Amino acid sequence: MTKKESELDNLKKEYKKIQKEYDLPSFEKLNEDFQIEKIAEVETDYLLREIKRFIADKFSNYLRFVEAILHPVNTPMFIFSVIKSIEIQEKDKLVDIYKKLAKNEVRLIELDIDFSIKNDAEFIKDSYKLWQGIKKDMLSIINKIKKNWDNKFEVNNKGYFG
Repeated sequence: MTKKESELDNLKKEYKKIQKEYDLPSFEKLNEDFQIEKIAEVETDYLLREIKRFIADKFSNYLRFVEAILHPVNTPMFIFSVIKSIEIQEKDKLVDIYKKLAKNEVRLIELDIDFSIKNDAEFIKDSYKLWQGIKKDMLSIINKIKKNWDNKFEVNNKGYFG
């Protein structure tokens, strides 16, 4: 057994204890969606806080992506092609996703200010459930973007440099 395997095994054992106590999703499910196995590289007394951080990072990335589509200011050029490739139904879904992610972001700030293991556990459970709904909608939107990509992708060749 390598050191890395043993660290991962230890992480799984520690998580198993906390999982039972707080009725959390399985390690495998959280790892599949949030890559929490990387926590094995981190030494911590607060395992749930580290898991929360991984969830927060993923949600934050999606929040920024959705925000760029809904409010494209100083965004990469490809975002404009993405915007052109989606219809009003997808934009409505994105608005709903954005509201959920933004609400989650505010909750993260609250938990950061007022730390509690129990509250972190509730956040992890709630976030896992939230992600199960969001990822289905995101996948359908991404599939629509891919389907329409070649029809809508444009590059502005006007050569403006400032």
